[in-house]
Amino acid sequence: MREAKKMMGAAPPLGLLYIAAVLENEGVEVSLLDQSAMGLSIKGVVDWVKKEDPEILGFSTLNVSGRNAVLIAEAVKRENPDLIIVFGNFYATFNAERILKKHPSVDVIVRGEGEHTALELVKCLEKGGSFKEASGITFRWKKRVVSTADRPLIKDLDAIPFPDRSLLKVEYHNTTAGINVAPKKFTSFVSSRGCVFQCRFCGCRRLARNLWRPRSVENILEELHLLASEGYRQIMFVDDNFTLNPKRVIKLCQRMRQEKVGIEWICEGRVDRCSYDMMQEMVKANCKMIYFGIESANQKVLDYYNKQTTPEQAEVAVKNARKAGVDVIVGSFILGAPNETRREIQNTLKFAEKLNVDIPQFNILAAFPGTDIWEELKMKGFLNEDQHWETGILVPDFHPDTVPCSEIERMIHENYRHFLLRPRYILTQGARMLTSSYRFNLLVNNLTRIDTISESVRLII
Repeated sequence: MREAKKMMGAAPPLGLLYIAAVLENEGVEVSLLDQSAMGLSIKGVVDWVKKEDPEILGFSTLNVSGRNAVLIAEAVKRENPDLIIVFGNFYATFNAERILKKHPSVDVIVRGEGEHTALELVKCLEKGGSFKEASGITFRWKKRVVSTADRPLIKDLDAIPFPDRSLLKVEYHNTTAGINVAPKKFTSFVSSRGCVFQCRFCGCRRLARNLWRPRSVENILEELHLLASEGYRQIMFVDDNFTLNPKRVIKLCQRMRQEKVGIEWICEGRVDRCSYDMMQEMVKANCKMIYFGIESANQKVLDYYNKQTTPEQAEVAVKNARKAGVDVIVGSFILGAPNETRREIQNTLKFAEKLNVDIPQFNILAAFPGTDIWEELKMKGFLNEDQHWETGILVPDFHPDTVPCSEIERMIHENYRHFLLRPRYILTQGARMLTSSYRFNLLVNNLTRIDTISESVRLII
């Protein structure tokens, strides 16, 4: 058996794995390739496609991968013009008509959740029917772009088969600030879908139609036990809103302890949904790291983002996590909002120090189709959508009332230098290393990678 390729800073493409599970459950033969994880060139992907010889080739496209997916589609079509090429996920959903009008190599767009839609597409091909019979797609029909009705969201997530992670011959590991925070056998995990909040920088609410759908605790535990039996020792819950229902989290954590699941885990949490009691149960159930979307120290900016949180709630959440014994606390911040002043940016940078998070991550505000901020910039005439829909933008490059990106980057770098070299920070991190086996193991496992660990400045589009 070929040795699995190691992939840092990534996670399995769960969306594709879920679609594959549904198709396999219906007797459809499926092959998967993670191009980024395998480090393949476009030619390498084309060679793989020629070898597999599929009837349908599907791509999971995010904003950072959409343009590359088009290049691969064009190359594959040159080799096999009859191959049906399908795009799905966030980028495809919010750019469906634009993609089909500009790129003739793409045949079908799957909008929103793809499990049932993919199965309908396969059945349409098998019986020679029209794509019009499938809900939730956009495609060409007689030189026109046609969209079928939106597909209802899947209500019963427990009914979806578990993803078969063995389809991908890749050993994944998760990195934060250049540090491999999951050195053991690692995978990602979804315990719920969707979000009920309306943050203006995020497209999740539109994709999930402002609905949150949890899996049952029993169903989650069944998959966790399966992963443990397959040798997985670390996971990351990639839910859009893992801590939305604290009672559910507490119940899940208590059951994980009772059933001795034995898997370390990472999750994200809203600062207004992180009570001490819940955090305590999470730690007892092996939660080792939590990401807080704090965003800003300024209520004005939080209100502009429609975050529906306060800086005071962020302080309480970090204190609760620290008191409960979470090993590593990550604070995520967004800088560069319209009308955000230099003083307010500095206030947020200093707030990260005041909060005493272990790792701060600072992002420059981005916008892309599917987000409210994109629509605002378009409506006000600051953004020509036709020029930038494929790439997305950094807001300070387009809005006249923002601090320039170059200046924000300089402020971030200067802050990191100060943040990391504070004597108090160094001493505190050293002391925590002595009392946390998780932290100590991270040190040992990252010693050989120390020259590759850099500041965690993320400029995200």
